[in-house]
Amino acid sequence: MTIDQAIAFAILGCTIAAFIHGRLPYDLVALLSLFAAVISGVVPAEKAFSGFSDDVVIIVAGALLVSGAVARSGAVEAAMRPLLPHLRRGPAVQVPILAAVVMVLSAVTKNVGALAILMPVAFQLARRTGTAPSALLMPMAFAALLGGLVTLVGTSPNIIVSRLREEMQGQPFGLLDFAPVGGCIALAGLVVLALGWRLLPGGQRGGGGKAAAFTLPHYTTEARLPAEGDPAGRTVAELAALGEGEIRITALIRDGLRSTPRDAERLRPADRVLLEGEADDLDAFIARSGLTLVGERQALAADEAEVVEGVVTGESPLVGATVAGFDLHGRTGLNLIAVSRRGQRISEKLSALRFRPGDVVILKGEAEAVPRAMGSLRILPLSERNIPLGRNRRGWVPPLVLAIAMGLVAAHVVPVSIAFFGAAVVLLALRAMTMREAYETVEWPVIVLLAALIPVSEAIRTTGGTELVAGWLAIAAAAMPPIAAMALMMVIAMAVTPFLNNAATVLVMAPVGASLATQLNLSPDPFLMAVAIGAASDFLTPIGHQCNTLVMGPGGYRFQDYWRLGLPLSATVILVGVPAVAFFWPLAPS
Repeated sequence: MTIDQAIAFAILGCTIAAFIHGRLPYDLVALLSLFAAVISGVVPAEKAFSGFSDDVVIIVAGALLVSGAVARSGAVEAAMRPLLPHLRRGPAVQVPILAAVVMVLSAVTKNVGALAILMPVAFQLARRTGTAPSALLMPMAFAALLGGLVTLVGTSPNIIVSRLREEMQGQPFGLLDFAPVGGCIALAGLVVLALGWRLLPGGQRGGGGKAAAFTLPHYTTEARLPAEGDPAGRTVAELAALGEGEIRITALIRDGLRSTPRDAERLRPADRVLLEGEADDLDAFIARSGLTLVGERQALAADEAEVVEGVVTGESPLVGATVAGFDLHGRTGLNLIAVSRRGQRISEKLSALRFRPGDVVILKGEAEAVPRAMGSLRILPLSERNIPLGRNRRGWVPPLVLAIAMGLVAAHVVPVSIAFFGAAVVLLALRAMTMREAYETVEWPVIVLLAALIPVSEAIRTTGGTELVAGWLAIAAAAMPPIAAMALMMVIAMAVTPFLNNAATVLVMAPVGASLATQLNLSPDPFLMAVAIGAASDFLTPIGHQCNTLVMGPGGYRFQDYWRLGLPLSATVILVGVPAVAFFWPLAPS
């Protein structure tokens, strides 16, 4: 191993460790990795920012913008209306139909966007039919990942692998080159989802009436006793009794200090209490007890106020911030009323709570200001979509522009980067999306991560690191049949991607896979396909992909719940994907 190789591997190892540790944002980790690579000399200074001009960055940004315009158009909801009568027959019908729609949509738009469009539809059905949301949301999230395997633009790993193939062989993968393999995996996965929802919490019965229709854990809210009069002077137990057994007082905050409340402790004027319970029960308790919500910093008339329920996405600027530090009310006009965090009791005052992806929040603000504020905060509404998220904005224009762009790419008239760049410009020119919305829609952390890690991954290759790792793997695979060596790459990528961003996994593993194929005298194409499929197939954890994180809170899932459905689905991807890749992309060199 040369010094440059050792440095490159050390930087990569530290990058992976930082990703797994999770204390720093992954885009910052990528920037630090690039900076270390430039300072150490393994990335030449003149190539430090080459990633920002790479086609893959343009394609991903364009695809995000176009899919965002499609999501805001309301066209998908309109197309779903004929199916709604058939979706009231229980989860045995709801799961396969919703999963299939998400799957098809995620093949042509960003998979997170496809899931976000249909989550409110799932919640409407859950509330109207008594189906547990936990039976619907995880299958939809996994279907979004499966659908992304079908086309070049369905998921970032496919785009990156296509670019790497162009660098290595002079010809990228086409728009539909992924369709034969991805389609086989998606159809097999749909069968698993249609049957496997019964393995999830709430899936055994798939219903149980309206009480079971919303499986979120209890909300936590913070309330203040009045400065004088009732209920000051009562004991904690007497105040709790007003909740009729439905409300828990989890903490007492007095003079800025938090303590565990004792039943016999008497309350004082201006004390604050943390309350835990269902949203309706909390509302009734507040009205009955005479307390006031701490989160309501501005009194609004009933006809001016709107209360919304939503989930904090991984791209939200709130992630890692507190209400006070972010100045939520000052910047957006919204008040935080309550928070629900699956698997954890909240025992700190809401102003000091640091938001996490998947947190479910209740927000209140002026009705006219709520839609824009929710969009800027990247909070996905979970209620019955009373919020006009971009409807009546030339509803069928974005899908039409997307279809034209896809058609031009499929016909090899223009490259993918030009097609999606042009589609984005046309949509902006037609005012299907404003410039502000466009900047908010693009997932800039993903763009920065890609742009920063592309030169780093190139350094691993140019220093000979990929050939070195491929040589080690070739020794292990020497006694294997070729199809087993290709399966090994798929399994390794699948095992690594929960701890790295899937894009980072492909940037690291795809060159290794291609080099391994060369050393084994095999075609690199099936190995590249295997890496793309493995990197896009994270079904085992809630943290490896945004889709999985997005449904964790609303679905009421725990970490171990993902294994229930994710393990058989991962096995299906391998059992179907490996022979499908070998059949459509022969291992023997052409």
